[in-house]
Amino acid sequence: MDTLVCIAAGSLIGWLSYSYWRINWERGPVVSTIIGAVGALIGTKAIAPMFLSAASAPGDVTLPFVIFAVGAAAALLVLSHMLHQRFGV
Repeated sequence: MDTLVCIAAGSLIGWLSYSYWRINWERGPVVSTIIGAVGALIGTKAIAPMFLSAASAPGDVTLPFVIFAVGAAAALLVLSHMLHQRFGV
């Protein structure tokens, strides 16, 4: 359940970045949403366990994991936007 919540949060950040902040505007809303979801997965499964203890039961949704997911999604969206602007990738 925690994975689905974090993917949803990352997808929401991806959609907001496309709609309001015009990040990845040239690529479209689907790509921005996918990049946000992938960033959220990276934040939840790779980055957050390095900084947070796994004291909660697996599958529990905790606020720190969601914060890491949203932060990693935003960072990946900005990084992909910068790469697209600079190199056209």
